[in-house]
Amino acid sequence: MSVSQMSLPAAEEHEGHDGAAGTARPATARPKTARPSMAPPEAALPEERYLDREESWLRFNERVLELAEDESVPLLERVRFLAIFATNLDEFFMVRVAGLVRRMVAGFPVEGTGVRLPGQVLQNTLELAGKLTVRHARAFSERITPELSEHGIEILRWKELAADERDALGDLFRQRIYPVLTPLVVDPAHPFPFISGLSLNLAVMIADPRTDATVFARVKVPPLLPRFLAVSQYRYVPIEDVIAAHLTDLFGDVEIIEHHAFRVTRIRDLEVDEELTENLLQAMERELVRRRFEPAVRLEVEDTMSADVLDRLVTELDIDQRAVYRVPGPLDLSGLFTIADLNIGEMRYPAFVPSTRAVAQDNSIFTAIAERDILVHHPYDSFAASVERLIDEAADDPRVLAIKQTLYRTSGQSPIVDALIDAAEAGKQVVVVVEIKARFDERANIAWARKLEEAGCHVVYGFVGLKTHCKMALIVREEPDGTLRRYCHLGTGNYHPTTARIYEDYGLLTADPAVGEDVTALFNHLTGYSRTGAYRRLLVAPESLRAGIVSRIDRQAERSRAGLPALIAFKTNALVDEVVIDALYRASQAGVRADLWVRGICALRPGIPGLSDNIRVRSVLGRFLEHSRIYAFGAGEEEGEDSQVWIGSADMMHRNLDRRVELVVRVMDIGHQRQLRRFFDMGMDDGTSSWWLNADGYWTRHSRDEAGNPLRDVQETLVRERRVRSADD
Repeated sequence: MSVSQMSLPAAEEHEGHDGAAGTARPATARPKTARPSMAPPEAALPEERYLDREESWLRFNERVLELAEDESVPLLERVRFLAIFATNLDEFFMVRVAGLVRRMVAGFPVEGTGVRLPGQVLQNTLELAGKLTVRHARAFSERITPELSEHGIEILRWKELAADERDALGDLFRQRIYPVLTPLVVDPAHPFPFISGLSLNLAVMIADPRTDATVFARVKVPPLLPRFLAVSQYRYVPIEDVIAAHLTDLFGDVEIIEHHAFRVTRIRDLEVDEELTENLLQAMERELVRRRFEPAVRLEVEDTMSADVLDRLVTELDIDQRAVYRVPGPLDLSGLFTIADLNIGEMRYPAFVPSTRAVAQDNSIFTAIAERDILVHHPYDSFAASVERLIDEAADDPRVLAIKQTLYRTSGQSPIVDALIDAAEAGKQVVVVVEIKARFDERANIAWARKLEEAGCHVVYGFVGLKTHCKMALIVREEPDGTLRRYCHLGTGNYHPTTARIYEDYGLLTADPAVGEDVTALFNHLTGYSRTGAYRRLLVAPESLRAGIVSRIDRQAERSRAGLPALIAFKTNALVDEVVIDALYRASQAGVRADLWVRGICALRPGIPGLSDNIRVRSVLGRFLEHSRIYAFGAGEEEGEDSQVWIGSADMMHRNLDRRVELVVRVMDIGHQRQLRRFFDMGMDDGTSSWWLNADGYWTRHSRDEAGNPLRDVQETLVRERRVRSADD
């Protein structure tokens, strides 16, 4: 099939893609039942079969913005989604746009097998990011701010304050803000200052009374002070407004011609040549210092800024004009988390207490795991009462001889790290594989690595050139009969007690000997570089994960060609890897129904006749961050070995499959398989509120039925189920 034969929906069929909730069906309808294609599996696949991953990510953030615009969402949660959108976009520019710029400068192609050059992708990316930036600012000023005001929460500008409020803020300025400000004037003796990434600044034009010349000055807003200052209860003003109102205190008796806020984003990815570095920890610390001086990739300015001031900034920062965004202030709405956290119950999601029933509380957790595998589903099942409890009991149990664990991200006050330290100080052997290259958590992980080392833990930093992203813990315990038994936790999320309350993840607690042997071998691989043969219940990247997933996709295609039932069901955060996508295309051509639940980026085009007409792609966003990865094959246990369910840490991306140590574990318990499939089916059901991906890359929201009634919220459904179970106790 050639590119010209690809059937894409017409652009005019997507008037609602900008966020309007509706019930219209995708332009390319999916057949009710899977039907084999006449194309043989060896048929050439069209060149333009992949969606642009950068645009797909921006479409994901657009879905976050749609939640901020959705009046059915509690108001303070909408404020939170505005802040999430802002922080997401910051990271996107620091990492993804930065990568495009580097590739374009170096002459490298875009990662993957797309047909567009980096310059083309960058142009499209910057244009779409600009449109979403303006839409985000307008959502704040035209929707959220007025609604907050109606509920007694006001975010005001300086001119809207009463005289007594200005006086009070003047006192605050002189006492708490003025002492930490450093105005920097640019003149022949003072070069243009370095503008740090993500810092909020004021560009000030002043008239020099001695020469009548116009002088540029920069004032950095102190990052450790509150983004929005409280004037009184529920009344706030941006801190830059207070500083701007007192510029004469900084510059003396001069004329302030104009002042405007601006913000710079810089490349934030780390580059460390591990093969030439003997001490990775020290190299990372040096790199974190160097990273502050990376090139600028985005400039945000208030739309009131004059052309002269803007030209000055663009020239001094040497930034692409296309990456300059004029938006109505205030800038940096990531600071809205402070407003979103206000304790006003009726404007937030109802309080939810996770269930503690997953693991019996009346006996040792080791006794419970020894009896049967336990599947926990966070945040609906308590992280503290399961995973944290496992490590805590292991640290205290005199029968436990060793604890081994991977740490990719954890919190500032981590009960798990404290338990590992206690275990080491109690004489147990504790091995911790710390990923100090975990993006944006490098400093925290370096601190924890040093603390663990000082306590006597064996700290390992993984492989050269690979991040250790798998989530696993191994506990070796001497049983009362003198035998040694291995207890394992394998999860889809990090050992992070804070995010465990807002990230949706699965974890498997098991004493199965096959899993214990696999995890032991993998830890030996991480700490001693030993090589192992095939694992029994694990697929591990970068050696076998991609091949294992693709072979199981191909097996479902073989079943379909043979007239046997076939099904593929993936839940993942991102689907980008071309090898996996092509295997899914060929399975669809063979008649396999493939249901894909993708939270973020999806480079696969669903619904193209003859290529992907048996593939559906859905996305669910809401109160919790859908984070678990589930890979299911076959329709049920009656299909024997061809029916499998796997969970783990890996998304279907190049970095996960080629540049990280990842794992997925096979779930053997039939009840657990059914539980995972039920959850997946609920997310894919037409009666569930979700976004549906069309072949052209647009996502259509389906949140109401034909009568206008809200569709099922899969997350709220699971919250209610846990509440009912708790009430029955």
